[in-house]
Amino acid sequence: MTLAIGDLQGCNARLGALLKRADPWTDRRLWFAGDLVNRGPHSLESLRRVMGFGNRAIAVLGNHDLHLLATAVKVRKSHRSDTLDSILTAPDRVELLDWVRSRPLAHFDNGHLMVHAGVFPDWNVEQTLLLAGEVEKVLRGPHWVDFLSVMYGNTPDRWDETLSGDDRLRAIVNAFTRMRYLDAKGRMNFSEKESADRPPAGLIPWFDAPGRRTAHVTVIFGHWSTLGLLMRPNLIGLDTGCVWGGALTAVRLQDREVFQVRCPRSRDPAAH
Repeated sequence: MTLAIGDLQGCNARLGALLKRADPWTDRRLWFAGDLVNRGPHSLESLRRVMGFGNRAIAVLGNHDLHLLATAVKVRKSHRSDTLDSILTAPDRVELLDWVRSRPLAHFDNGHLMVHAGVFPDWNVEQTLLLAGEVEKVLRGPHWVDFLSVMYGNTPDRWDETLSGDDRLRAIVNAFTRMRYLDAKGRMNFSEKESADRPPAGLIPWFDAPGRRTAHVTVIFGHWSTLGLLMRPNLIGLDTGCVWGGALTAVRLQDREVFQVRCPRSRDPAAH
């Protein structure tokens, strides 16, 4: 059995409650849709718990996981809402950070493609995995700190196969970890966060783009808390805003049964 689990964001106690509710099998596989850490109360415990699952767990990188790496090497400053100090001061800090930077940006198995935020409509599954691999190679290599120093930014905001160097890698990262809406020219919009049932004028959710080349598989993603649980034949959106007082959600992929536990509010949605 495989459980796909939405954005954890340091809500370790709720993960424990969810796993008890969801499935009695001890050999279940766990897929985490990114953002294991930050803003919730127990980032260190959450990270250690998921690491402890070993090969039973797959966790793709989310924007908060990348923020942890960037903060650790002082590429980015801490935010007031961060809850990363317990990781950054942990005695096993190096091991924790090395584990995070070795996570994939995309995972595909048995007709299910998992990413944190989205996939450019022009990408098919094969290309998605190849492009994820380009970034993964850098993050796992000796120059990962140098890459983090140029990773942030909103440009280029649309995909072009001729992109190269830092621009190419930045566009890939932004699609996988930040994308919600696209405009009519396929450009990513990074400011709008409203639910997809009321899209701003001129924008569409990435997954509703005409001709999306991953429409024949099921794409699993998180990142979009205002979207809530989204269940379509070819989509599973899992971010139900646990850290904002919503729920932590899991979907059993074999039969699409949904499991949820309610979450106490750790952060004010108005400060999102």
